[in-house]
Amino acid sequence: MKFPIVSLLILLSASWTISLPTQESFLHCLNTNSQISVPLSAFCSPNNSSFSSILQSSAQNLRYLEPSKPKPEFIFTPLYESHVQAAVICSRELGIHMRVRSGGHDYEGLSYVSEIETPFIVVDLAKLRSISVDIPDNSAWIQAGATIGEVYYRISEKSNIHGFPAGLCPSLGVGGHITGGAYGSMMRKYGLGADNVIDGRIIDVNGKILDRAAMGEDLFWAIRGGGGASFGVILSWKIKLVPVPPIVTVFTVTKSLEEGATKTLYRWQQVADKLDENLFIRGTVKKGQRTVTTSYNALFLGGADRLLQVMQQSFPELGLTRKDCIETSWIKSVLYIGGYPSNTPPEVLLQGKSTFKNYFKAKSDFVKQPIPETALEGLWTRLLQEDSPLMIWNPYGGMMSKISESEIPFPHRKGTLFKIQYVSLWEDGEKNAARHMDWIRKLYNYMAPYVSQFPREAYVNYRDLDLGMNKKSNTSFVEASAWGAKYFKDNFNRLVRVKTKVDPDNFFRHEQSIPPLPVK
Repeated sequence: MKFPIVSLLILLSASWTISLPTQESFLHCLNTNSQISVPLSAFCSPNNSSFSSILQSSAQNLRYLEPSKPKPEFIFTPLYESHVQAAVICSRELGIHMRVRSGGHDYEGLSYVSEIETPFIVVDLAKLRSISVDIPDNSAWIQAGATIGEVYYRISEKSNIHGFPAGLCPSLGVGGHITGGAYGSMMRKYGLGADNVIDGRIIDVNGKILDRAAMGEDLFWAIRGGGGASFGVILSWKIKLVPVPPIVTVFTVTKSLEEGATKTLYRWQQVADKLDENLFIRGTVKKGQRTVTTSYNALFLGGADRLLQVMQQSFPELGLTRKDCIETSWIKSVLYIGGYPSNTPPEVLLQGKSTFKNYFKAKSDFVKQPIPETALEGLWTRLLQEDSPLMIWNPYGGMMSKISESEIPFPHRKGTLFKIQYVSLWEDGEKNAARHMDWIRKLYNYMAPYVSQFPREAYVNYRDLDLGMNKKSNTSFVEASAWGAKYFKDNFNRLVRVKTKVDPDNFFRHEQSIPPLPVK
């Protein structure tokens, strides 16, 4: 019997797919579907000497790099957008579970570890990091693999009176950062990074590249704050630049318990969201030598004289003085807020690597009413019991109260005084991990009466698998709504509708991805 040539090719292709190892069949498929050939050097498997360094390159949480955690079959680092398109098409055709990483900061390692299904691969967008700044248009196109620090630097190269209101940590990959909201030290003036996105490019489940006009307003709404890796692969964002003054002012004031930290923090809770919207004062709480220290780290969009007037009127209890104030440029304030030494050149932002690597567990809360002093004292008792605890209190108000909860999926707006991030850090690996995890969970339980309720809200970019997990591709809407309501409140329902429309078979999935509704 003679086969038509097309049938013979189909049979050969099928047997090729079955007989070849995953990486080889994937490469073969890629070169069939990509406009530009894919070099072997774009692949790295566990038997390559560079595998560990590539896997660890942008990962922050050492808990997810432990030998006991599942590792990808290989890491694919695309060089061109067409490579990413082909990766989506081939993963779908070959039935390969795919994770996508733009920066790797994610707290629960969802972009480079899969604990719900194996085998899996990682598509790492680190080589897609071009930034095109258009000052006359007050905009920039930024690829998903660039860091927010690189974006800040490229803006400052072109202008000292333009900026962008996004993250405080310069090594954040902008792809995932903006999908969760992207808050920073200008949020009270200009809102979130996601509030200042005006276009985007995404690869959908069919491997097509869509801009805002092609994807439609529902999908464009969903990707700006609806969490990463549920709807497609973000390739790039078009962001709106915002004006910044040539001179800004920063300061840090620290108070221990013996210096009245409890009363000062109680007062901060009452005023932080009501201050001049040009002023952002965040509080960090750490364990010191047999005490607790609170530090107030601030950016003011203006000069020191005006800042001192604002502080004298609104928050004299902090005791800010002229010598505490440092007048500087906006780009150097990025370095200051990021914790770099005072003489660090801005070019350090181009390194694009995270200097923070620890074993840690984090959780988050949103606060609607000031936490009483007695509750703060109970908090200090608990902090003193842990090795290396950290809390970061970020003020809301200003522009954050003026934007509707439903404008984008990020819902934590009017009525929120501040957000708390809780972190427990440790260095001894998995050995004592259970003790530290138990401590932070008990702390979280202790805080329940003092934070938002029904739902108890959480920030999606501080992923917390304690809140619930998807179970492979068949998670029910009811199961997912346990964590979905905490991250997105009423916006979760709309996110599910968008997911059902654009990815009904749930190809883009992870432990807390938005689920589609079941087919009736």
